[in-house]
Amino acid sequence: MVRTKGAGGSAVERIQELILAEGLVPGDPMPTETALCERLEISRSSVREAMRTLASLDIVEVRHGHGTFVGQLSLAPLVNGLLFRARLDDGNDLRALREVVELRIAIDLSVADQLVDIYRGTVNPELESLVEEMRTLAGRGEPFPQADAAFHSTLFADLANGLMRQLAQAFWEIHTTAVPMLGLAPAEDILDTVEAHRAMLVALEAGDADAYRAAVHEHYRPLGRTLDAAAETGRTAALR
Repeated sequence: MVRTKGAGGSAVERIQELILAEGLVPGDPMPTETALCERLEISRSSVREAMRTLASLDIVEVRHGHGTFVGQLSLAPLVNGLLFRARLDDGNDLRALREVVELRIAIDLSVADQLVDIYRGTVNPELESLVEEMRTLAGRGEPFPQADAAFHSTLFADLANGLMRQLAQAFWEIHTTAVPMLGLAPAEDILDTVEAHRAMLVALEAGDADAYRAAVHEHYRPLGRTLDAAAETGRTAALR
């Protein structure tokens, strides 16, 4: 049994060290509260406070009636924090959302060569079907977040860098949650975004990284215009 000394470090740090020392992975059961008090030589109240902090970071997961387990270590805390920041910055030209969009663009562009290597010479009916679903919904004036999410997650599914996939998904979630939360109207030229999805896929299948990068910029252009219009409306209202 690994025993972590109580000297030095906060209760949160000591519990994290114990997880590492024990080689625990997401889903593994954590030692009981009593065991943590004894092994870490800290009080029960300190353990409880530390566990609440770790649960908020998705480092541990409390399953009522079953115990405490190592968490999934997701990027949910990042998503929640940036969504709150977007709400705080609502009156500041939507700065937080602009920054998230810039990060999405940067991620999409950074993996261009990797995606070309994956998709060159392939046929992808699942991605084609998702583009068609987006086109149909947009034509009816309906949003298409599920199809959009599925397209991007499927497109990135074979990337070797798992953290890149997680970051792309996290920033997508922040983006799509923040747009309606901040009261932004859907882009009038949303069909341009749909066709940009199609252009991204066609470029990758053709092995054309430059065409893919151009399509990425077209993908975000309608949203950029929406943000500019919202910022201008806000500035006009402030002057009245």
